[in-house]
Amino acid sequence: MIAAQLLAYYFTELKDDQVKKIDKYLYSMRFSDETLKEITQRFRMELVKGLGRDTNPTAALKMLPTFVQSIPDGSEKGDFIALDLGGSNFRILRVRVSHEKKQTVQMESQIYDTPEDIVHGSGTRLFDHVAECLGDFMEKHSIKDKKLPVGLTFSFPCQQTKLDEGVLITWTKRFKASGVEGMDVVKLLNKAIKKRGDYDADIMAVVNDTVGTMMTCGFDDQRCEVGIIIGTGTNACYMEELRHIDLVEGDEGRMCVNTEWGAFGDDGRLEDIRTEFDREIDRGSLNPGQQLFEKMVSGMYLGELVRLILVKMAREGLLFEGRITPELLTRGRIETKQISAIEKSKEGLNKAREILTSIGVEPSDDDCIAVQHVCAIVSFRSANLIAATLAGILLRLKENKGVARLRTTVGIDGSLYKMHPQYARRLHKTVRRLVPDADIRFLLSESGSGKGAAMVTAVAYRLAEHSREITQTLSEFRLTTEQLLEVKKRMRIEIQNGLSKSTQETATVKMLPTFVYSTPDGSENGDFLALDLGGTNFRVLLVKIRSGKRRTVEMHNKIYSIPLEVMTGTGEELFDHIVQCISDFLDYMGMKNTRLPLGFTFSFPCRQTSLDAGILVTWTKGFKATDCEGEDVVSLLREAIKRREEFDLDVVAVVNDTVGTMMTCAYEEPNCEIGLIAGTGSNACYMEELRNIEMIDGEEGRMCVNMEWGAFGDNGCLDDIRTDYDRAVDDFSLNSGKQRYEKMCSGMYLGEIVRNILIDMTKRGFLFRGQISETLKTRGIFETKFLSQIESDRLALLQVRSILQHLGLDSTCDDSIIVKEVCGAVSRRAAQLCGAGMAAVVDKIRENRGLDHLNITVGVDGTLYKLHPHFSKIMHQTVIELAPQCNVNFLLSEDGSGKGAALITAVGCRLRQELNSK
Repeated sequence: MIAAQLLAYYFTELKDDQVKKIDKYLYSMRFSDETLKEITQRFRMELVKGLGRDTNPTAALKMLPTFVQSIPDGSEKGDFIALDLGGSNFRILRVRVSHEKKQTVQMESQIYDTPEDIVHGSGTRLFDHVAECLGDFMEKHSIKDKKLPVGLTFSFPCQQTKLDEGVLITWTKRFKASGVEGMDVVKLLNKAIKKRGDYDADIMAVVNDTVGTMMTCGFDDQRCEVGIIIGTGTNACYMEELRHIDLVEGDEGRMCVNTEWGAFGDDGRLEDIRTEFDREIDRGSLNPGQQLFEKMVSGMYLGELVRLILVKMAREGLLFEGRITPELLTRGRIETKQISAIEKSKEGLNKAREILTSIGVEPSDDDCIAVQHVCAIVSFRSANLIAATLAGILLRLKENKGVARLRTTVGIDGSLYKMHPQYARRLHKTVRRLVPDADIRFLLSESGSGKGAAMVTAVAYRLAEHSREITQTLSEFRLTTEQLLEVKKRMRIEIQNGLSKSTQETATVKMLPTFVYSTPDGSENGDFLALDLGGTNFRVLLVKIRSGKRRTVEMHNKIYSIPLEVMTGTGEELFDHIVQCISDFLDYMGMKNTRLPLGFTFSFPCRQTSLDAGILVTWTKGFKATDCEGEDVVSLLREAIKRREEFDLDVVAVVNDTVGTMMTCAYEEPNCEIGLIAGTGSNACYMEELRNIEMIDGEEGRMCVNMEWGAFGDNGCLDDIRTDYDRAVDDFSLNSGKQRYEKMCSGMYLGEIVRNILIDMTKRGFLFRGQISETLKTRGIFETKFLSQIESDRLALLQVRSILQHLGLDSTCDDSIIVKEVCGAVSRRAAQLCGAGMAAVVDKIRENRGLDHLNITVGVDGTLYKLHPHFSKIMHQTVIELAPQCNVNFLLSEDGSGKGAALITAVGCRLRQELNSK
């Protein structure tokens, strides 16, 4: 027993001694974490260089765009063929993806030889051979009559400008077929298939084996966004933000980039860590000076590295008692698979003895231990270097996503990773040390890159199908110039109907007289109170207007909310609430004892009989207070003031917010004779010739007309451009069948239109993996402010995703692109419809005045116009196109319609004084 223990002790001592000796000898192959972090940093710099348009030509990492912009989302289905060309064998697969209860994949494959004479012959012969094998495969599976989508895994560096094209940059591995470099391999294969003429194939995608690996793993785990090959060769790909890939147009979404990282260090960046053995391997290779990183880490070279080290150690008398055999001097005599065998923990030393004996050296126990340790150092260095470069990619993803902790999956394939007993564990451990703020799952690609090519094809097929259907769905929102001119023409007809006595009763655009005869002339003076009611908030303002050389307007205001129960309660409750707010404001300003003139901005359709009398025609914007419609709102306000018995006010004018906006802008710009609101609601007013307003007596001068254009289309005249989504929004609104134009172009409804489209697209499987969340089912959840945020040019898709996640929608990058497209289509149509309405108004004014050309200013207010990134621009453009004889200037109303109410009150007081003094 003691003898056995002594032997074990002696053996451990011997082993430790040998290990230390080898460690000292190969110290340059062992890296500290500091060194690895430095390599990661260099690699990250190379990534950026490869992505830049100007720096790419000289970059070692070519960062080739693959045009794979989406990973599988679980909804793919169909029958696909995959060709896998890139190794010693050529494989053809038939991949059937079906959806019964869950997604299943059936695969049948066959391996065909690629003989040396074909691999080294002409390109024509090579592709004829591929086409012949494909024909044989289709024959055997009785699918020659079907035109199935085909994906080609082509494991060589290719330049792509689209998914179904791959221009071979250079052959690698053992391939050398002539006349292929610089050619599109898809074209060459198509040509070979056509030449045969006995079957047809639709090659939809050409992918690199690394991309194939990522896609294969992406099918099982949708978090997979990195693919790595660690086998005979090595490479990596990952999903990069499109905005960072200078070589490709567009900045929406992501694209898989093939790093071709085997060439890392070709520019000398790794000289300080390359050893004499690495240099010797490079000198004796087919491509000296190229793929230097690959030569340090991949399966093709590790066996040879070990052999060179053993030769040198033997020469120096450190191994085999200095014996060197011809076999040991033969290049390629030690293979990487033998290294894997030697490093096995139990039988490794026996394997070492067996392998070393087969090459003629008679190893001692010491020699076997030493050789095992040499193998460990060489393979450990490989794992460490791969970990350092992978860390560079993971840190890049983390930075791109802007997250504190990265959660992702890396898909891996390759014989070295799979077969070596310690490799995977070492790699994982080092990666986790180098990227501590991350949860990384390593997923082994079970069925190789062939299935990945089928997956890329399946995704491409799904996206092409979806894209076609999405385009078709959104085409209803894309209005042609002819359609917009028709809308303008119909608006002109409705304007006329609203102005004419005989048709006013049935007209949808009511063209209500406001009894505002004049815009400000600058002589207005005094203190005025203004109320502004038109939405869920209610404002009370004190406006001090001073005339003279230096005209000033000073404002104080307070905002009060109107609870839903008051909006939908009784009229008395609503007006008592308003008066309570006025009382609070007068207390706040210390002005309860002054009888101030008051202007009331009341942003609902009113039929006015004078400046201070307005009969509510109908509630809009969610208001439903009873006993108000058909009543004079000024009388309701006066009665509520009386009921409170606290203060008295002189109600001079009731005005619409649109008129208020026009007056505010007219105070700054006398040429302003049109008011436009493009916010929660939509409306316009303008100065019409009195002679055209048949409901009012008088021929001379002008009066502002409140168009109430939101109701345009209520008679069905816009039905040909309304979509099913518009109808759904209308059907579920509080005022179904009314305000149809407003429901197509105002802020209150755009989000709801988008929500309806998103639900439909989700049901059809285009979005959110076909899962409709409870949030998405909630009416009104998709506020118009989200449209403005999502469409902002400054917003990356990542931020779009976070907005959607805030709404409980777990979106992919593709989802975000589609949502952005939907928002754009809906808001663009809104701006164009608003522009068509405005074009009708300016042309009407031009014709009223008998002018060839009109210069006019429109005063505008409203959140949609102010906050949406593109609405105003598109609307302006539409007006220019539809009313070319008018030069229209748009002036933003800075102080809202409250100041306008005070100005109308001031103008009313001025006109009243002028009348009294006559």
